[in-house]
Amino acid sequence: MKSLAFLIINFQILLAFNYSLEPKNVGAATQCFFGLPQVMDEHNNGNISNSCFVNMGTSYLVIDSGPSYSYAKEAYDKIKMIKNLPISYVVNTHVHDDHWLGNSYYKEIGVEIVGSSEFKTLPILEKTRMQMKISKDAYEKTTQTYPEVFVEKEKILEINGEKVYIKSVNKKAHTRSDLFIYIPSKKIVFVGDLVFNERLPSIRDGDVSGWLKALEELKSMDVDYIVGGHGSVVSKKSVDFTYNYLKTLKKEVSILMEEGEEIGDVVNKVKMLEYKDVNFYDSMHRQNVEQAYRMLEWENE
Repeated sequence: MKSLAFLIINFQILLAFNYSLEPKNVGAATQCFFGLPQVMDEHNNGNISNSCFVNMGTSYLVIDSGPSYSYAKEAYDKIKMIKNLPISYVVNTHVHDDHWLGNSYYKEIGVEIVGSSEFKTLPILEKTRMQMKISKDAYEKTTQTYPEVFVEKEKILEINGEKVYIKSVNKKAHTRSDLFIYIPSKKIVFVGDLVFNERLPSIRDGDVSGWLKALEELKSMDVDYIVGGHGSVVSKKSVDFTYNYLKTLKKEVSILMEEGEEIGDVVNKVKMLEYKDVNFYDSMHRQNVEQAYRMLEWENE
């Protein structure tokens, strides 16, 4: 009995960093793994953002590789159970590490990785944000593996006769170098963290005005599905939550700035209580108000 208990305990340890990922269908040709609306920690091991696989007929196109080597490997293993196809490309939508640390697995199996030009100057860190937050077992074999193909303005891939348009926003929005991936034949666009759902967006590395302009472009696109970086809402209306939040934030901060209010008072007054029950409101909204004030102050100088 002792030996059996020992085997069970060790088996559980071996499985400790299993993400228990389950793909969800988005349209006829895409499966996505939707992350949890949580802060990365040792319980979710970084499973907080979305990673998608598009069946292009002869191969998969992967949008964002996830938070770790083990996540990426598990995701691809699950997808191969649906249909065992190779991967033609992995595209990283932006530089936040919950979206691209899985690159290390895809690089190991010989997949070409495409990313924004911001990766060109991204430093190698002694420890990534993810590494400091998740378990050692979950992070095992993960390395800071950057794309080798960069998108400056637009890159067109042709996969099995279908065109895939990878476009840079070319203005500071969620970050300084956001990409969206548009596949006309499938009427789908993947937009990374330009779109959040089921939690508040973070504007700490972005620009609220540029972000709104990018979302207005996305709202005008002829697509059936808009897949963001966080949240499982994927209809064309998936843009609305982020757009409405940012638009209201900018409007309320701007009004108080015009009235001569100082930053501390603005942070206290712009409560936007219609969002108070949304994940991350308590930890992020006040920061967003402060960041918006600083951005708009600079913009108006």
